[in-house]
Amino acid sequence: MSKPMVAIVGRPNVGKSTFFNYIIGKRISIVEDTPGVTRDRVYGESNWRGRSFTLIDTGGIEFDQEDDISVQMKEQANIAISMADVIVFVTDIKQGVTSQDEDIALMLRKSKKPIVLVCNKADNYGRDIPELYEFYNLGLGDPYRVSSVNAIGIGDVLDAIYENLPPKSEDEDESLEVKVAVIGKPNVGKSSLINKILGENRLIVSNIAGTTRDAIDSRFENEHGKYIFIDTAGLRRHSKVEEKIEKYSVTRTLLAIERADVCILMIDANQGVTEQDTKIAGEAHEAGKGVIIAVNKWDEYEKQNGTLEKYTKEVYNKLPYLSYAPIIFISAKTGQRVDKLFDMINNVASQNALRVSTAVLNQVLAESIAVVQPPTDKGRRLRLYYMTQASTKPPTFIVFVNDKKLFHFSYERYLVNQLRKEFGLVGTPIRMIAREKIQKGEGSNTK
Repeated sequence: MSKPMVAIVGRPNVGKSTFFNYIIGKRISIVEDTPGVTRDRVYGESNWRGRSFTLIDTGGIEFDQEDDISVQMKEQANIAISMADVIVFVTDIKQGVTSQDEDIALMLRKSKKPIVLVCNKADNYGRDIPELYEFYNLGLGDPYRVSSVNAIGIGDVLDAIYENLPPKSEDEDESLEVKVAVIGKPNVGKSSLINKILGENRLIVSNIAGTTRDAIDSRFENEHGKYIFIDTAGLRRHSKVEEKIEKYSVTRTLLAIERADVCILMIDANQGVTEQDTKIAGEAHEAGKGVIIAVNKWDEYEKQNGTLEKYTKEVYNKLPYLSYAPIIFISAKTGQRVDKLFDMINNVASQNALRVSTAVLNQVLAESIAVVQPPTDKGRRLRLYYMTQASTKPPTFIVFVNDKKLFHFSYERYLVNQLRKEFGLVGTPIRMIAREKIQKGEGSNTK
């Protein structure tokens, strides 16, 4: 059994995301004084009184709005409610009970789930708050007065959540999961891919570029293993990132890359590798993450003999620093080859975490030196004494030399290629650090 789930619901702009961010201790949900900022379900982990639970932030519920995005936001909130063990209903004490609050309360009562009623934005109120009493009319029990901004009353809410959690099971703690960030420019099919994998409308899908603004976590388990798929806002060119919300979305995407084990870089087959794709790919490469290149919408691409090989060559030509990354041609819409992603994810994740013993490394180093002699400069030859692995994720190797200045890029690339030849290291960058034996300093590069 997974951790119990707690869903945060309410109408737009009542402070749900601020409440969410405070409890998990991180700024995951976008917080902006604009209704409708949070559109999808956003997941975070929290712990209270020794009990861990998953917190779900949802988009604001608006029953009187019938546009495509609003309808899907309501659907997302309904899914979160159905998944939740406890529901936190956030209202705005300054605005009082609205007709939308009453409609949401009716919906929540029908769910038969434990409900914790929160009256947020009680920033400047004293102990006796007459405005609090009208919230009893919602029929959800005692309301809790809080200020998410000033951290007032949060502990009482957490106590109420704790009291309503289901009994703890023996297997509640999570097993090891592979974190997979799905990255790419807007409207390339990232959400569609995750929806296809999950088999549900887990994420809002729209033909409006930039629909997904937050980084969204989705847990998934099948015969291949356990995964957390992170859907991200599409990265735009910085010149086009004008809204503060858009800027936050870029930050979310970069943070998603940082906490991922594997990044799936999605490319639109009809557009090919664009300048923006190269920038996004560079972020994953520099972060040292395992990378899979997924060419999406392959079912729409006009093919001839040799098309696959030609397209693959063009991708690597435009992304030369990702020559280690495997390529898969998929259709998120039809599901073509989507099932093959899991073996690739598992392999890339294991390669990114590979550790090689010092003895084996130095055997490879000796053989490499014997085949290709180290370069000389002005009569002075580079000497390589030994190599050791400093860390994983990505595999990072330290080679001790007589003079770092003699350790030219070309020979470094040769050693990196030898490591790939011997150990595979598919889908992962390799970092190699040259360190002088007398410990004068060090230099670092990602290959």
